[in-house]
Amino acid sequence: MISIMYILALLITGALVGLVSGMLGVGGCFIMIPVQYWVLTAMGIDPTIAIRVAFGTNLLVVFPTALSGSIRHHKKEVVLWRQAIILGLTSIAFTFAGAWVASNLPGSVLKIIFGSAILLGALRMATAHPIRVEGEPHANPLTYIFLGAVFGFVTGLVGIGGGVLMVPLMVIFLNYHMHEAVGTSTAVMIFTSLGGAIAYMIYGLNVSGLPPYSVGYINLLQWILLAGTSIPMAQVGAHTAHRIHPKSLKWVFIIVMVYMGLKMIGVFSWLGLPI
Repeated sequence: MISIMYILALLITGALVGLVSGMLGVGGCFIMIPVQYWVLTAMGIDPTIAIRVAFGTNLLVVFPTALSGSIRHHKKEVVLWRQAIILGLTSIAFTFAGAWVASNLPGSVLKIIFGSAILLGALRMATAHPIRVEGEPHANPLTYIFLGAVFGFVTGLVGIGGGVLMVPLMVIFLNYHMHEAVGTSTAVMIFTSLGGAIAYMIYGLNVSGLPPYSVGYINLLQWILLAGTSIPMAQVGAHTAHRIHPKSLKWVFIIVMVYMGLKMIGVFSWLGLPI
């Protein structure tokens, strides 16, 4: 059985994820996956199973959270739906490829891949400069098809919505305003998260050693606890994003991402540090 401490940890995590998702257009995986992994392994679940369940459940939480946040961004007219739909539909097929690879890799390898992806995302956020040059956002559909394939595969492989990668790329290379990048990225995550969640559900069917209340690599109890607070907080985050500049928060999230990335890779354990 899951303890009260774990329930509170998941509820608080969901609230933080919703706020981050709505404000910055990222899925919050760098918070959610490590917390889920900690809860599952503390419950005695095998680490390889635990990391896969954390990936799959994370994606199912991102889906309603992204849907909630994108509604608010749409009302502010900062979602470029044509680009978002091309990216999203392309990515869905490739999430299955990424999830298939993940379902056949050892948990230790997946942790290193995920931790590395977080560190790369932190680097992207640290080096991104939300300054838009003159002109309209890039509109070539072939560019978005290619990026959709990349985002989809990464989503399936490491269980993230892809916003950590999308927002900096949209700002730096595709000529987006910061708010356009956040809004459009949130809309794309509706597609990437749904495709990835379905893939993890399918590939985890009939696997032994899953935690209670699981359907494939998705744990419904954790999903309810996380989504229950993330969905309303996504509305708060999206509303806040249009009232204040998120730059002051960006470095806080970068620090958290670096810590989580190093933690998942195992750097602190190698150094013998109790953090």
